[in-house]
Amino acid sequence: MKDMNDDFVWGEPERRAALGDVAYLRELGARLADQHKDATARARTYGDRLAHVIRVLALTPGRDSLVELLRLLDEKRPSSSASGLASLLAEHHRAGDLAVTVFDHSGWCADELSSCLFHELLLRGADMTGCRAPRSSHTLDWLPRQLRDFEAGAKFPTRSVNGSAGGFWTRMPTLGRVDPATPRTTERSALRNSATVEVHESIVSAPHAGEWGDCDAWVFELEGALAPELVPALLPTLPVSCTEVGPTDRFEIALSGLGEVWGLLFAAASMGGVYGGGVGGAWGRMWTWRSLAGLSGAPMWADAQEVERHARQSTWFRFEADSAWFHNEIGCDFGIAALSPDRRRLAVLAATDTD
Repeated sequence: MKDMNDDFVWGEPERRAALGDVAYLRELGARLADQHKDATARARTYGDRLAHVIRVLALTPGRDSLVELLRLLDEKRPSSSASGLASLLAEHHRAGDLAVTVFDHSGWCADELSSCLFHELLLRGADMTGCRAPRSSHTLDWLPRQLRDFEAGAKFPTRSVNGSAGGFWTRMPTLGRVDPATPRTTERSALRNSATVEVHESIVSAPHAGEWGDCDAWVFELEGALAPELVPALLPTLPVSCTEVGPTDRFEIALSGLGEVWGLLFAAASMGGVYGGGVGGAWGRMWTWRSLAGLSGAPMWADAQEVERHARQSTWFRFEADSAWFHNEIGCDFGIAALSPDRRRLAVLAATDTD
């Protein structure tokens, strides 16, 4: 097909229109539309092949491949995700090689790549004390530069040239179960959701970043301090769509440690849902901390130290229910509830996904 760009003359469409030759305009538009469609398809093919080459370079261990990868990024500036690239590099390269090449690199996307890589390696247990810290103006600098004990054991997918394998298990734990006795009360609580837009966005940060099918959050200000042992009976009575179940329908709840909650949120953000690829370890860590902040009731814009204090002093629960809101498929549903340190605030997060 002849390239219309070679023969297109600016002003000719206007001249033909003035002569009343609108059929010419329609034919010209049809040919341009066909060539635009063809060019778009070819551009997509080039983009896929370029992404594959970048992936192969990222997955090939050794300093030589790192040097050539950085040269390609500097010279051509492809629209690659620095966070995704950092995750691949952290999985397949030695921390020492990355420190010498990436952390001392000053080329295109160096700040974003090194900032993401710093946290990717940190999450994998690397000693980062000798590495150049990311620039302080980067968003990820809000995160602690040392791994917290509850962040240990983060789960990551296993990537290869042709794909990846990963995912995580959302099944309810057997330990810590505090399911309320059935039949449960049918009386509904008079409490009302008080979550602001900002708090809601904070709570759902992790599953939203992982592109889960649906996620929602609720916050209830309690009339007085609530004993943790009363939460299992209260939760099914709240005006929360994800727990709208009958008196004998399945409602499972368990006390949970902060580490288990962090791991669940981190996997939801970093690896994503059924159709989402996740945001990688670095940004997965960031959005997990944001969810912890909203759930635990930390002040808006609190620093990481304050969020950690609230998270450690909160009482955490995991739950599932046979409600219409959940899909009730293994690995596709989870619910989290957090009783604040003063026991006067109960926050709820629910996420669901399915193929």
